Amino acid sequence: MTQLRARSFSPPILLEYIAKTFLMRFIFLLAGLAIIMQALDLLAESADLLAADGASTASLWRYTSLRLPMMIAQVVSFAALLASLLTFASLAQHSEIVVMQSTGLSAFRIVLPMMGTCVVIALFHFIFHEAIVVESNEEFQRWKVADFSMNENLLPPAPSSAWAVEDNKRIHVEAVRRDGTLLDHVTIYSIGDDMTVKSTTVADFVIWDDGKWKMYDVTHFETGTNFDVAVEREIWDTNIPPERFRALSIDPETVSYGVLSDNIDQLRSEGLTTTRLVAWLHQKIVGPLGTILMPLLASLAGFGVMRSGTLFLRVALGMAFGFSYFVVDNLLLAVGQFGTLPPVVAAWAPFVLYLCLGTSVLFHTEE
Repeated sequence: MTQLRARSFSPPILLEYIAKTFLMRFIFLLAGLAIIMQALDLLAESADLLAADGASTASLWRYTSLRLPMMIAQVVSFAALLASLLTFASLAQHSEIVVMQSTGLSAFRIVLPMMGTCVVIALFHFIFHEAIVVESNEEFQRWKVADFSMNENLLPPAPSSAWAVEDNKRIHVEAVRRDGTLLDHVTIYSIGDDMTVKSTTVADFVIWDDGKWKMYDVTHFETGTNFDVAVEREIWDTNIPPERFRALSIDPETVSYGVLSDNIDQLRSEGLTTTRLVAWLHQKIVGPLGTILMPLLASLAGFGVMRSGTLFLRVALGMAFGFSYFVVDNLLLAVGQFGTLPPVVAAWAPFVLYLCLGTSVLFHTEE
């Protein structure tokens, strides 16, 4: 009987119990949060969806199928945080943590099964994002450009604007299409030595053909004389290749890690800045990895001296601690995109900082 009891409370069985309890709560919370967010998002967009050409209930189902993957990806880390808090609170409330520690398990070993489970979740999160989310985001953007029309058999590519610099010229493109070979509404600003605009050239669209840029419906305007000239078609004398416009206009949320890395290499080969894209490239890795930190940050709810009425406070502190990670992560990502911080530092600093803070807090509570 004594051997059976010892086996029942052996560390491997206890750690497996923690991991299973956490995983079941994570799955339940992930599904619940994703469904709630999807329902709210669908309600906000339902008027535009049903007002589109050929709209029907199929529009709502299509919108849901395209947006749900993004909703799931957005709430993975938050679901892990809530699941960790609930697991720790439940274990602490029923004195199970005390029992586990009496068998010789340290606080770090109790947290470890949940962190190990989160490693697997983070891996699936990354694969899910690369294989499904980026494609659904790209198709959603194309459908949105078509005003959610259900009559379009072939959706137009999702356009994105771009700025380019060449010598004393600043080029703005409202929409880059066909992998950079078709540019819509191009404006070229010629800048003088006094940093003022001397002239502008506006083209309705520009096409890359036979190794040259051909501009159509062109208007030249001289700011000093207010004199303008309209030309039906002309050759654009520039050394900018289509690949640069494609790389400059890319939306990091609609491409995979490999495609984004290739575009960064393209811009670097031309000596152009890649700060924004590098920040997003590292965020594609750091984002899923943040899930691993959630049990560590939520451990405030389970460890330390338990007094009457302190459990709720500990859960609230654990939630605030975990939520602050999301705030800092998004803040530094924005800062990194603008180049205020090196993009690698901006992407990884929150993860490293909260890993150290979470470890320190857990060590302090155990002591």
